[in-house]
Order: sequence, then structure tokens, then C-alpha cells
Amino acid sequence: MGPVVSGEFRQYLFPHDHQRLADVRGLDAYAYREHARTPGTFTGGLVEGWTPLYLAPFRGVTEDGTLRQGLYPLTPAEPGEEAPVAAMVTAAQDLLAALSPEDRGRISFPVDAPEWQTWANPEFMQFDTGLRLEFQPAVVQQKALALIRASLSPEGYELTHAMMAINGFLGEAVGLETVLNEFSYNIALYGDPDLRAPWGWQLFGHHAAVNCLVVEGRMQLSPVFLGAEPDEIDTGPHAGLTAPFTDRIDVGLALMATLPADQRQAATVYEQMVDPAMPPGRVHPGDERHLAGAFQDNRIIPVEGIPVTAMPAQAQHLALAIAETFVRLLPAGPRAARLREIQAHLPETTFSWIGGHAPGDVFYYRLQSPVLIAELDHHCGVFLDYRAPKPFHIHTVLRTPHGNDYGRAWVQQSQDANRLQGNRSSTA
Repeated sequence: MGPVVSGEFRQYLFPHDHQRLADVRGLDAYAYREHARTPGTFTGGLVEGWTPLYLAPFRGVTEDGTLRQGLYPLTPAEPGEEAPVAAMVTAAQDLLAALSPEDRGRISFPVDAPEWQTWANPEFMQFDTGLRLEFQPAVVQQKALALIRASLSPEGYELTHAMMAINGFLGEAVGLETVLNEFSYNIALYGDPDLRAPWGWQLFGHHAAVNCLVVEGRMQLSPVFLGAEPDEIDTGPHAGLTAPFTDRIDVGLALMATLPADQRQAATVYEQMVDPAMPPGRVHPGDERHLAGAFQDNRIIPVEGIPVTAMPAQAQHLALAIAETFVRLLPAGPRAARLREIQAHLPETTFSWIGGHAPGDVFYYRLQSPVLIAELDHHCGVFLDYRAPKPFHIHTVLRTPHGNDYGRAWVQQSQDANRLQGNRSSTA
């Protein structure tokens, strides 16, 4: 039996000639980028708010503004936990070989370049980093997908590609194929593909942003943003495809159901998705309730909710299951290493909730520790016409706090070691 496809979202389609769509229809990614910057508009306000955040030097997300040191020692991967670096190198070289010299220059950045931080999840292209895949020939598009496939777990690749396919379906459903399509994504490479030295890749666009770095056989996969509106495809060649967030939703609801009533109440920071008790700005115009999204690389995200280790054993197991659903994009070896890292910080892990917790309710949750932020949030309509969050519009965000987003802590240690080795060689 295949996934259940409801088509519920169709009752919220704008009329074809509605201004929300008509103002955008026919614009390509570059024309729409300029349109989105218009001062005084919804998208213009987002750009205005996000631009100065990108310009800030990277430090990392923290819970209190103090950056903890020593959380991410750069040690070679343990046996059996190695990233598939050889396959990744081959796929990256194949991609580069398919490009013109000019495009090879456009796609390539230093491994510690600030351009890592230009990723964003809206449909408008705020930064044109790397290559825009929709304007590349099919062979380049397929080699880009091959690099992603070579890097991620099979289910991780399927999830990432599903977001891209659903984005294309949304474009067809609302008649905005030039803005929303399967390849309206940017891809960039950082560093030179190598078996040991640090390098990585980045894919970003509407509802899909993945940042991947490997060094010494280790893999860091964050920040990761995956979302969908709607969360299914009900017609066409991909009919029956659904956004596989069911596990993240079901495990979160199961955890809340497992908690004793007093702990469930303590975990619930706000009972309503837009709650009168919320301070100004708690619901962002674009991000709504999630806090660790695009351009939030240095955000202070205070701990909320309840400690996981105070929960009953079954609830603790479900909290770790939430973490596993978020890191499932990693191949089996790096995933095991990442889960061990998360488990080691379980005594400092908290869980918080906003909204209802019955099946079918809309909600937000956050699992947070010194080495993990995992968020899920149901959202209002963007290209569909509804003003309150719906179950079929979902955003999920994964971060590695205290400086190892983009593998930055590992890159710094690798560069420091190389400089030290160079100094030793020069004085020998």
C-alpha cells in the first residue's frame, strides 16, 4: 500500500489571476530576485532583515552567547564510521568536468569562504552563490544530483530530492514554473575535492538547503533546512510522492503523549501557535516559530522546555528517536558518530513544544543541546491561501551549535594543524 495522498491543499489554491501569483508569473529567477527586493513588500522586508546578519563574522549558534570550546575535536573517523569520501570526490570531479572553465570558477570557493552562509530557503534568490541549476544543461543537473546521492544516505537523498520535486509540483499547481521548479536551486563547492583535506558542497533553494563538509573521513551535515508546501504530489509523473516528515511528526506527538501531564505542561512553552503570551517578534514573518533558519548562524537561542533526562525512559528514547530522524540524511557511518555525539550530551538536552499535541494538530518543537538543534514547525500559506498553520506546510531545521555548522570548527583545526606543520618544516 502506497502513501496516502489527500489533495487537501487544493481547496487553498489562489485563483489563477490573483495578484499574489500574477505579479510573479513569467519572471525568471533573476527578475524575481529584483522584484523580491522591493522596499515595503513582504519579501523586501525579509531581505532587509537578513542582509546584515549575513555580513556578521561566523561564530555559531549558542544558548547564551558564550561559545563553548572543545566540543568538536578533529580526530580521524573511527573504523566503520567513515564518510563515503572516495565516491564523493569522484562525483565532484565528474561535475567539475562537465562545466565550462567559467562555470568551474563560479561554482568553486575556498573551504572557509563566507559564501557558505548565503544559503536561504525562500523561493527568491537573495544570493546567487555558485551555479543556478535550472539554467544548466541536463547533464550538469544530473551530475549535481549524483554528488548529492554519493554523499547522503539513500533515504537522505530521497528526502532532499523529494523537496525539489514537490517544489516543481507546486510551481505547476500555481502556474509559477519559472520561479518554482525542480532545479530552482543553487549548488556550490568549497575547497578542492580530496580524500583527507576539508572540502564540501552546498545546495540551496526553496524548501531545501543542505550544507555538507568532509575532512579526515568525518562528515558534518549542517545547517540543513527541509520543508514542503504542500507535503504531497497528487497528479503527474510523481503522483503519490509525499514529503517523508511523518516520522518526525509522529515521534514528536508520541513523545508528548508519553510524558506525564505535569511534564507535558512544562514542555509546552506556548499553548497556541500565535499566543498572546509570546513576546514581540517570537513569530517571525518568514520563519514563523523556528529560530535556527537561514542567516541565523550566530543566533542566541535560550534553552526552553524540560530536560530530557528528567523524562520517563520511554520519552527519553523518543527524544533520541527525534534526533535520529533529523540526522538520517547522513550515511550510516557518520550517522553513528553523530548519534554517539548527541547521546553524550543527553544530560544537557532539552525539549520544548508550542501548540496542540493531538493527532492532526499543528505544532512546533525543538530538541536542543550543546551539539544539536532540531526544529519542526507547521506554517501558514505562502503560495497557497490560508492564514493559520496547516499540517501540509512543514519546515524542519537542523543545526550544530557552538561553531561546527559548515564543519567550521573542524576546518579551523585542520588549517591550524597545517600551519603548525608548515612552521615546523620551515624551521627544520
